[in-house]
Amino acid sequence: MDTRFPFVDWFRNSSPYINAHRGRTFVILIEGEAVAEGRGEQLIQDLALLHTLGVRLVVVQGIRPQVHAALEAAGVTPRRHQGRWVADEAVMARVERVAAEQRLWLEARLSLGLPNTPLHGVEMTVVSGNLVMAKPLGVRDGIDFDRSGEVRRVRDAAIRGLLGQGSLVLLPPLGFSSTGEVFDLDAADVARHTATALGADKLILLGEASGLFDDAGQLQRQLTPAEAAPLLARTSPGDELARHLGAACAAARHGVARTHLLSWRDHDALLGELFTRDGVGTMITQHRYEQLRAAEIDDIGGLLELLEPLERRGMLVPRSRERLEYEIEDYVVIERDGMVIGCAALHHFGDARMGELACVAVHGDYRGGARGDRLLAEVERRARRQGLEALFALTTHTAHWFFEHGFRQADLADLPPLRRDTYNHARQSKVLVKPLA
Repeated sequence: MDTRFPFVDWFRNSSPYINAHRGRTFVILIEGEAVAEGRGEQLIQDLALLHTLGVRLVVVQGIRPQVHAALEAAGVTPRRHQGRWVADEAVMARVERVAAEQRLWLEARLSLGLPNTPLHGVEMTVVSGNLVMAKPLGVRDGIDFDRSGEVRRVRDAAIRGLLGQGSLVLLPPLGFSSTGEVFDLDAADVARHTATALGADKLILLGEASGLFDDAGQLQRQLTPAEAAPLLARTSPGDELARHLGAACAAARHGVARTHLLSWRDHDALLGELFTRDGVGTMITQHRYEQLRAAEIDDIGGLLELLEPLERRGMLVPRSRERLEYEIEDYVVIERDGMVIGCAALHHFGDARMGELACVAVHGDYRGGARGDRLLAEVERRARRQGLEALFALTTHTAHWFFEHGFRQADLADLPPLRRDTYNHARQSKVLVKPLA
């Protein structure tokens, strides 16, 4: 294969995601550390690319390190409690000034259009304003938080109108009250409430961590809020990961389809997460995007694509489209983000109270994740529900996998008469049986 232009292959594979993201609403939080560490320019270019591809963008701008620097320069040490600082007048003066400076910096970069820049020819209108309403945190544990606040509501209708006009909406971590006050807000909380109010398709949180990891150091690609809860319990209040994970779980519970935890340190994180099938970070979703379900007639094309390499290698008997259509109700599939990556079939031989476990297949890129075990467990569940007492399988290549899962070698005479009569002697498949009692 010609590999002079590897990006071409990536571009071809990304086309389904380009189509899927067009017209969708993404809320993206960029923590202030990304700008402080020099990653802001690249992220802005990525935002411009998303905009040109038709994504409706709301960007929440974190400013914590910039405010810390301003406070240190002024010799101001804020009091802290429960992971938040107490935003008195001295603190709030720096927060407001830094928020204005960072907004102007970002607007200027999004206006850049010189011929030698990635934004050449891209016209973006950036709009900010009093789009987030806030209320004070008040007095907690005897401490008055002064002008530290929390989100009361997001003016979602106004934001939708701006997005409909093709604008990029920029939200600083500030909120406004009906009494005319300005409150310091947590940027992750602003992002979460905005995504929830808009019913956003994605909430993307760009922070220090590149996702969530288990005790063995393995990246967790996808978790539900319930699965993420133990990890959240280990974090400290106010830590970035605690804020991001808390926002992600709350957003998932309140209808945001997918929340992504990514690291701004990874040059390719944002585009890699959005335009590849497996992504690069951790996704929090109320409903798993990899699901085991009954096959449908629309899965025929995916099944043919999955099975063809195994049929070509002689591991599976070739199945025509017509046969798959006729037997589709016998199949279960594992679907991952619209792609069939695994399947198995249960063919019923009621007279013998046996079922054939057939066509067990997992895509080569997704083996090693216990997906075969899940398919077998689902077929066994179906078989028991149908009153079958045993499963049998015919295999030429994978006998040991079946042995490891409770099958034993049997004779041709142990098969149901109808299946025995259609046995292909040329293949010399091993006969394996597993009681279901």
